Amino acid sequence: MPELPEVETVRAGLAPVLEGQRLARVEARRPDLRFPLPANFVQQLTGATIVSLTRRAKYLLAHLDREDTLVMHLGMSGRFEIARPEGAVRAGEFHYAVDPDPKHAHVVFDTEAGARVTYYDPRRFGYMALVNSATLTLHPWFAGLGPEPLSEGFDADHLKAAWAGRKQGPKTLLLDQRIVAGLGNIYVCEALHRARISPFRPAGKITRPRLVRLVEIIRAVLTEAIAAGGSTLRDYAKADGALGYFQHSFRVYDRAGRPCPNEACSGTIARQVQSGRSTFHCPVCQR
Repeated sequence: MPELPEVETVRAGLAPVLEGQRLARVEARRPDLRFPLPANFVQQLTGATIVSLTRRAKYLLAHLDREDTLVMHLGMSGRFEIARPEGAVRAGEFHYAVDPDPKHAHVVFDTEAGARVTYYDPRRFGYMALVNSATLTLHPWFAGLGPEPLSEGFDADHLKAAWAGRKQGPKTLLLDQRIVAGLGNIYVCEALHRARISPFRPAGKITRPRLVRLVEIIRAVLTEAIAAGGSTLRDYAKADGALGYFQHSFRVYDRAGRPCPNEACSGTIARQVQSGRSTFHCPVCQR
């Protein structure tokens, strides 16, 4: 599933063609994605102007000039393709081009400026909803979310308080969206390895100085991934229809059996299943 960097990359790709634009035409080619589309979905969006496009955790938020916000989640395989009269939008250089299958084009947005944004989703695990903007933060999808990992609200003191007395490993707790919003399996594995913290160590026993370092590393890993365009796992695609390339910088994720890249470490990257997910780590230097 796309993680925070992938969703932020999509947001950045969509913003130039959607922010400040009026939706001249909206087409829903099926009544549902993962969940049914809202009643009068097309009618409520047609003619609306997207004032701004933001992200919260793994959600894209199109704030409208009407009372609602269009909330979009990419699920496992959701992607957007952007087309304009002058040609396809290519916001960066990406290694693997994607040719979206028209049969999976489920929702189409046409702006008055002539741009077309098409949402493709072969597995239909993504979803869209219209949520009242005034009560958006109270919606069940957002009410329990923790702070953004790139925000000032996410710091060592926050982790220290949230992890006090906890016996679960830090990886399990970093994936808890109530503690920090938007982190996923890939980048948590990467951050813990850089911080040399075991994903299995009881989180409540990790000292504050190590938490300070961990927060710094989490921010660095996410910032690097966003700058690189996200990862290239499975079906994830950038907003312009091309895959990103951050996976070429993975230090541990999906690298089981390879030498640990940490300096002065002779360990080998191992893979273990933790809470139903693959955990990649170095059993030698991660303590």
